[in-house]
Amino acid sequence: MWAMVLNTIGEPLRRTELPDPIPGPGEIRARVLACGVCRTDLHVVDGELPDPRTPIIPGHEIVGRIDAIGAGVEGLKVGDRVGVPWLGHTCGVCPYCASQRENLCDTPQFTGYTRNGGFATAVVADARFAFPLGETGEDVALAPLLCAGLIGWRSLVLAGAGERLGVYGFGAAGHIVAQVARWQGREVYAFTSPGDGKTQAFARSLGAVWAGGSDEAPPELLDAAIIYAPVGRLVPLALKAVRKGGRVVCAGIHMSDIPSFPYADLWEERQILSVANLTRQDGVDFLTLAPKIGLVTHTTPYALADANQALADLRAGRFEGAAVLVP
Repeated sequence: MWAMVLNTIGEPLRRTELPDPIPGPGEIRARVLACGVCRTDLHVVDGELPDPRTPIIPGHEIVGRIDAIGAGVEGLKVGDRVGVPWLGHTCGVCPYCASQRENLCDTPQFTGYTRNGGFATAVVADARFAFPLGETGEDVALAPLLCAGLIGWRSLVLAGAGERLGVYGFGAAGHIVAQVARWQGREVYAFTSPGDGKTQAFARSLGAVWAGGSDEAPPELLDAAIIYAPVGRLVPLALKAVRKGGRVVCAGIHMSDIPSFPYADLWEERQILSVANLTRQDGVDFLTLAPKIGLVTHTTPYALADANQALADLRAGRFEGAAVLVP
């Protein structure tokens, strides 16, 4: 198989030919049809996440078709199209796994970070964490749902049922969760980099009732805000934008330091929450709901060999929506 491999943190990925991986007990191998490029991949490549494993094949928004199955796998067969997400394995026995909080597992494995991911022509995955996708929908369009969509869904649930929702950072996750929120009947207020009129227009085209810079105050106080941009200084700004009792959900796996702010901005029972990974139930719930919503993912496809360019374009914000690698 061919893969784009991270050998050294901070250096470009290297196109490498490798032997086809063999699935072990409880695992499947899938031929990769498409793999989204997520901001978390940037955090891995740039060394912003702790204890990186190298060499590693990044990528955790994988759409693939099973071509080999290890011993003991049930419910999946060769030829099935599946999605492989960020959470790639849990122990099943720690207190968190035992209390339906496997996203907080003490000894997890993560696709594209601690186990090889989808920037390749093939991937091996724990069969328990491979979601059946069926045959409806294009591979490239489905790929962003495997992280941007799933984390967007979990963050939306944590945000609560309030009507007015702020979305800070209108990229891959933001443009998906905005569509879900609008389908639920909520008002979406989109916050972008100051002066980014193009992305603000994109947000309005997806139903946002207001779009402006992250340095602006919304026209009304929000019930909740979700921060997808990995920028800690947005937390105090979002706190100022939510009403009494409102929630600010930090949805990234990495964020720059949060600056100090007056206690008065948090007082009156405002809350700050973080999202960590996902559970398999999140995947089942969201992927069942997505076709009913009629989600439209805005994607920019890249050849697998152009993974470094896709990462650079993501870092620089050169496209709307999500980048997707196509082997």
